[in-house]
Amino acid sequence: MRLHRGSSKDARGTTPTTGSLPLSALPSLLTVTVEIARAATSAHHAVEVPRGTLVRDVVRSLGVSPEGCMVLVEETPVPLDTPIDAPTRITVVPTFSGG
Repeated sequence: MRLHRGSSKDARGTTPTTGSLPLSALPSLLTVTVEIARAATSAHHAVEVPRGTLVRDVVRSLGVSPEGCMVLVEETPVPLDTPIDAPTRITVVPTFSGG
């Protein structure tokens, strides 16, 4: 018995035709609306991110340290390593400030 893992073409036959992936296979971008709530003011941002992006990465992309914040997704507190799988609204509440 002879095993071969190379690219020998003599036993292959015809080359299969190449196809294109369906549009659903492309990475989809999701819109995340972010409110950064501070004492008397708040700032609103819209960020487009790939499906599966972590909440931590969205917060960090806005220049805010995620480790110093409480993050709410649709008014529910969530861990920073929560993946984003749908368009959503995030509220970031800084829990400390520098001195």
